[in-house]
Amino acid sequence: MAFDARISLGFIGSSGEGGASIMRRNFGEQVENLASSSEYHWFCGNFIKYASSLTIDDLPVDAHELITLCAPRPIFISAGSHFIEGQWVDAKGMFLAGVHAQPVYQLLGAKGLGTNDFPVLGFPLINGEIAFRQHAGGHSTGPNWSTWIAWAHRYWDK
Repeated sequence: MAFDARISLGFIGSSGEGGASIMRRNFGEQVENLASSSEYHWFCGNFIKYASSLTIDDLPVDAHELITLCAPRPIFISAGSHFIEGQWVDAKGMFLAGVHAQPVYQLLGAKGLGTNDFPVLGFPLINGEIAFRQHAGGHSTGPNWSTWIAWAHRYWDK
């Protein structure tokens, strides 16, 4: 979505580290896990160097900056529960990426999350063009689809 203007709104589902979670937060799943033999195929070969000769602090961009490239198009960030997935899911890191993208959305006349406070599990933040909800399930988008559809519906009529 960040690089394709044809995508009018997004549903970012359980993306975690390497997705919407801020990598420089250094919480949950680590870059070293993503660069391992079981995960590296999700990324370009150049990414592996951030788990060896370079660190996450050397990354040229982070998740919140990619989200800002989507502005002012609506984006819904969906996460599962750490009670099911463990702390590696880093739903708060995904939420913070939305928080840090808010100024660009606001600059372009769009609404952000409306808060900097991490919401309780299951509470939807759906009043702006950046939306967030952490569901009680695991690594799945299913529990958030009905919330996403209700949120996204207002953009389908435009």
